[in-house]
Amino acid sequence: MTLRGGALVLTLCLLWSAAGGSADRPFLTLASTTSTRDSGLIRYLVPRFRSLSGADVRVVAVGTGRALELGRRGDVDVVLVHARQAEDRFMADGHGLLRRDVMYNDFVIVGPRSDPAGVAGTGAALAAFARIAEHEATFLSRGDDSGTHQAERRLWAMSGVEPSASSDRWYRETGNGMGATLNTASQLGSYSLSDRGTWIAFRNRGDLRILFEGDPPLHNPYGVMIVNPERHPHVKVDLARRFVEWLVSDEGQRAIADFRLEGQQLFYPSAGR
Repeated sequence: MTLRGGALVLTLCLLWSAAGGSADRPFLTLASTTSTRDSGLIRYLVPRFRSLSGADVRVVAVGTGRALELGRRGDVDVVLVHARQAEDRFMADGHGLLRRDVMYNDFVIVGPRSDPAGVAGTGAALAAFARIAEHEATFLSRGDDSGTHQAERRLWAMSGVEPSASSDRWYRETGNGMGATLNTASQLGSYSLSDRGTWIAFRNRGDLRILFEGDPPLHNPYGVMIVNPERHPHVKVDLARRFVEWLVSDEGQRAIADFRLEGQQLFYPSAGR
């Protein structure tokens, strides 16, 4: 396994320790998104798989782009992300052994209660994005090649706008995860795009509100992929396959559906659809 510096090792150790890992157990390494971490889903799922299999899951929580890069380099065994086009490229380029649909939720457009761009009055997500640009209302992008960032850039392009942090003063990139970006948006009274799971788990909302939701372009599917052992022979393919099979099994899908926060369902199972 090739690791760049100590940051990834530290992240692995901290997250594995938080999930109750043991040096005596077999383990696989999973690269997943900050949304599955910040929502609490991974912390909920890993002990259930461990009790069934006796194996640990060491989790690296990063943006989707970074997670896919870890998979391409063979630094992890499994990748769980939410950027379908990037996932398809990963598979087409031979980096993945298999891919399965796992679950979905949706994105929401959040912003200050005053809603200076009038986003809440639009009838479509693309119109909401166009109105933010038209009013040059401050918008915070993650800017980190995460699944949320990729979805946001797609929505801008579909709305006919291509903002740039280098030329548009109203458009800013944080380079951080969803929770940190929402914290900054709360402080500045800015608009942003969030996955619903992280939004529900987010506590420091201040004046932020969901201003637009429920449009098909805001659909947010998640897929899981096993890293190709032909590219990286050290990949723990048998354990990785067992983990993926559990995620898409009736039991794993039921666990995803049962995960709640403040009584709200955050993710919806999609295996077999």
